[in-house]
Amino acid sequence: MRNISYIIQKEFIQLFRNHVMLRIIILMPVIQLFILAYAATFEIKKIRLVVVDQDHSVTSRDLTAHFQGSPFYKAGKHYDSYKIAENDIIHGSADQILIIPAGFEKDLNREGFSQVQVVTDAINGSAASLMSAYSLAIIRDFNERILLQEKNIQFGQPIKIQYSYWYNPRLDYINFMVPGILVLLVTLIGMFLSSMALVREKEIGTIEQINVSPIRKYQFIIGKLLPFWVVALADLAFGLILAKLAFNIPIVGSIGLIFLMAMVYLLVMQGIGLLLSTITNTQQQAMFLSWFILVVLILMSGLFTPIESMPHWAQVLTWFNPIAYFIETMRMIMLKGSGFMDVMKSFLILSTLSIFILSLAIWRYRKVV
Repeated sequence: MRNISYIIQKEFIQLFRNHVMLRIIILMPVIQLFILAYAATFEIKKIRLVVVDQDHSVTSRDLTAHFQGSPFYKAGKHYDSYKIAENDIIHGSADQILIIPAGFEKDLNREGFSQVQVVTDAINGSAASLMSAYSLAIIRDFNERILLQEKNIQFGQPIKIQYSYWYNPRLDYINFMVPGILVLLVTLIGMFLSSMALVREKEIGTIEQINVSPIRKYQFIIGKLLPFWVVALADLAFGLILAKLAFNIPIVGSIGLIFLMAMVYLLVMQGIGLLLSTITNTQQQAMFLSWFILVVLILMSGLFTPIESMPHWAQVLTWFNPIAYFIETMRMIMLKGSGFMDVMKSFLILSTLSIFILSLAIWRYRKVV
């Protein structure tokens, strides 16, 4: 225990003397939460709409006003020619074109129907589908108002649908993203710092002295990983406080369960960092490998895109992705109030992964010695 206490004390001293690392530990939670929570979103607001009004009637202006009055649309330019409006989409200065043909009002009054066209920039497929849904909803509402007011046609609704959104009643995307961002925060601290644990000793030339010292291998590894484990948990606590105070994120479930899952999850990520530390010789190599692996794990974790929408082979790979399990667990506990039995499967998988990866890292460290 004395040897472990000595290594832990040494690591904390080096950590707090390193001003750059100290700034990362303190500022990273704030930067991640306040930037990613607002930037990493699939919500679409202020759609840049260009109107080609070839009718110039009261009805066409009324339809245009419906779009401009929507909180999702930003009032754009008005043209008489579609070719000019098309150039705005080509040059990236517009997202949608609303085309109202000549005789729009006259056809409505005489024939009882007319046509409009909506052209959407579909480079981003998911954004295009949302924008099309918004425009169709506005046109549908405009149609119902015309039929009700001018044609006096009443719409019957034999089946009434009442929506109930559980766990996120306002459909706020920040509530969905912040728990995942907290997972990234813990991951970066735990994995990056752990990956440099042994490498730093190699670079300064003290690894040989440690190998011939009476310090046992398990004491050395515990002493190296425990400080970063504590720091990562402290950052998680700080992040939860920020999430509650700054974003009013609901924490419905047990905070103790969150930290229990985080403790096991950190062992997995620190095991990966320690394993990388045994196969690299410089901190730069360790950081590069850590970042490469972390990007792949994050993109396949379900943080930004649902795992269910991935190809089958990618979904199989997520079975071995610890970040995916912890993100799902964080969202279930914070937003749903899930208990231990609900997340027990993830707990057992993370525990198994931590035992396997730490054992592999310890075995690999023995080969280095």
